[in-house]
Amino acid sequence: GALISVSADSVFMVADALMGASTVVTGSAEKAPEKAQSVMRAQFRAIAERRGIDPSVGEAMVDEELAIEGLVEAGKLLTLTTDEAVRVGYAVEVGGFDELLELLGVADAEVRVPGVNWAERLVRFLSNPLVAPLLLSIGTLGILIEIKTPSFGVAGTVGILSLAAFFGSHWIIGLAGMEELLLLAAGLVALGIELFLVPGFGIAGLIAFLCIGSSIFLALIGNLPTWSDVTRASGIIFMAGLIVIAAIYLIVRQLPARAGARGIFLQSATSTADGFVSGTARQDLAGHEGVAITDLRPAGTIRIDGERLDVVSDVGFLPKGTRVRIIRSESYRHVVEPVDGVAGA
Repeated sequence: GALISVSADSVFMVADALMGASTVVTGSAEKAPEKAQSVMRAQFRAIAERRGIDPSVGEAMVDEELAIEGLVEAGKLLTLTTDEAVRVGYAVEVGGFDELLELLGVADAEVRVPGVNWAERLVRFLSNPLVAPLLLSIGTLGILIEIKTPSFGVAGTVGILSLAAFFGSHWIIGLAGMEELLLLAAGLVALGIELFLVPGFGIAGLIAFLCIGSSIFLALIGNLPTWSDVTRASGIIFMAGLIVIAAIYLIVRQLPARAGARGIFLQSATSTADGFVSGTARQDLAGHEGVAITDLRPAGTIRIDGERLDVVSDVGFLPKGTRVRIIRSESYRHVVEPVDGVAGA
């Protein structure tokens, strides 16, 4: 801030304003190496020489080892008050905005103060650290539901719109660039392949998850991230993950118990006491003979007494046309052997 201020041809300060303390720091708020400090000192010196003011004042704002009598002692960075800045020629004091206009000779000029319109307020709201996790949560939850359900419906639409709101707001304020948007587009394409071309969660779903997740993280940290940006982004993603987990828990555990959801979720249970079984043994088939109508590898199909029956060969591979005999029936599994011990008999 101080460097930008002294770079101007004229600097105006109101009472109680401050200027200085311009040591270069790293992203972790630690003092940068001497190489960076030297460049900053040179910049202050060059600007002061151009403006015809004392270069040592600007250098003392960067280097705490410099002492200036009446301003700062060695070991402390220089920060100028308004009176001090006026005394060393770094600024002119004004009583307010109206006085500044008079000094500039434009006291009668029309002053227009730009306000914040509804679109800017909307973008600020959507990019708020408290709102962003909600958009991510809704978007992620919608996509997860869409992956686990057939076709494309409301959940996917809401999910995509939420992600669009998140990325759109971050793109407008300059945090998300074309790289993040391309990653998001690739993720949505992979998601479409997963939903419409390759049912079930597979490679396309994994690619979609990685692309969308990477684009979200990159949009949150910006183009020149600091450690605090990475920490903030991780916190937002962590919070969004917790919201998604809680929402899934409520949907799976709580929603079926609601009266309004009884028409959506199956409420009845099946048990063997009520006569529900996965299959029953056909002991009446033991000893019956039939013909394999497919190769038995060892599983296959035979025809017996006009009925098609799925069986398993007890001796391994048997070619189509082999005459077989059922030797036992185990629930839904029927085991056969060749009648004459010779394939194709």
